[in-house]
Amino acid sequence: MILGDTVHLALRNIREAVLRATLTSLGIAIGIASLVGMVSFGIALQEQVVGNFLRSGVFDAITVLPADSALARSLRARAGRGGMFKAEKSKEAKSGAPQAAPVKLDDDALRKIAALDRVKEVYPDIRVPVEVKYAQASEVGGAAGVPMSAKGEGVFQNVAFGQFFPNDADDVCMISLDFARRITDGEPGGLVGKELTLSWAASGNTGQANPLNPLAGINIQRAEKKFRIVGIIERQPGPGGMGIFAAVMIPLPKARQMGAYDISNPQAFLRQLSDKPTYNAATVKVRQPQDTEEVEKKIKDMGFNAFSIADALRGQRRAFILLDILLGLIGSIALTVASLGIVNTMVMSILERTREIGIMKAIGGSDDDVRRIFLLEAALMGLMGGVFGDLLGWGVGRVINFGANYYMQNQGVPPTNLFSIPWWLAAGGIAFALIVSLIAGSFPAMRAARLDPIQALRHD
Repeated sequence: MILGDTVHLALRNIREAVLRATLTSLGIAIGIASLVGMVSFGIALQEQVVGNFLRSGVFDAITVLPADSALARSLRARAGRGGMFKAEKSKEAKSGAPQAAPVKLDDDALRKIAALDRVKEVYPDIRVPVEVKYAQASEVGGAAGVPMSAKGEGVFQNVAFGQFFPNDADDVCMISLDFARRITDGEPGGLVGKELTLSWAASGNTGQANPLNPLAGINIQRAEKKFRIVGIIERQPGPGGMGIFAAVMIPLPKARQMGAYDISNPQAFLRQLSDKPTYNAATVKVRQPQDTEEVEKKIKDMGFNAFSIADALRGQRRAFILLDILLGLIGSIALTVASLGIVNTMVMSILERTREIGIMKAIGGSDDDVRRIFLLEAALMGLMGGVFGDLLGWGVGRVINFGANYYMQNQGVPPTNLFSIPWWLAAGGIAFALIVSLIAGSFPAMRAARLDPIQALRHD
């Protein structure tokens, strides 16, 4: 029997029992819809959590610290107590040999790190202790140097008022929304275009530094400069190497030019007195998030401490994978029940068509021909159920998403997407329905193929 005849007979049999075939396909569709809906909910949840981090640029960022910095020692201590960051000893410490002097995190070191493979950008984390003055308001805080590449990333994804730096050459700044509310009684957006004054401790060297007395020739003086506010962001950047929050953000080149001293931190102050000033921290951006671990290892081999947010969230991503598996198993229960419906439909079809099967065998039909007809019927019902199940899962998800977002908006919560069905999930749902249908129809098909044609012809 040729393939065309097999398909024709299978379609004819489905048309003759259209109600039964439709109900069986509907059972498969409900099973696929529940499976796709459960998994799509897990995928959307992962996209909301992990996707926001990816868009914020933290997964492709590595924080680099000098080996002797206080923050690095604190992280090593936390790792020793079972913290989230792994503590790794140097080769000298493992072998018991005397350890070399800590490598300085200066401009030369930043150039070496930038030359590493898969590194996109390297810049120092400069946070200057400043006094900020606007009108009659005055506050001591920090000014952070921000590179132009940070536009659209992290806290700069949402500029509440104004805009990001137009360039890094002008004396412009951005401030946090909380700080804007503290220095004005009016609408915070009204500060855009206004000027504020930054005061800081600057260098006034009278000669070359004395290696025996680092303080010789140093004249610390107060410097002031006006910066025009171009933007207000909702959240301020977190603490950096100096342990201060940055209520004011200025272009990175301007922060470098300030020549500021952190006189509140003796360790940082002595570092800044050398001919080659060193940095308390630096940020390394890699080309792809998956390159983070390899680049981080290379930086540690250079003698620095390095960590990234990926270290802390690696376990959370594993938890999302387990959640997807669990939701998929729950959704498969309905599909398992639907597969029993296929078995019942096919067995009933055999009982009703016993004489037909006997006639088919009597005129030369083989066991394989009979088996293929029943398997093809099961596959067609599975295909229809898989396609309709995808559509049903998508439609139900849209309805739930609309209702949930309507409720969240009434509660003042921004809307979000609760269900995400990528193409591979839709295709996988159809493929899974076909596989389950073929497995469920295999037993009835073998039973039909084993019928004795003489006994089948005698069947009433």
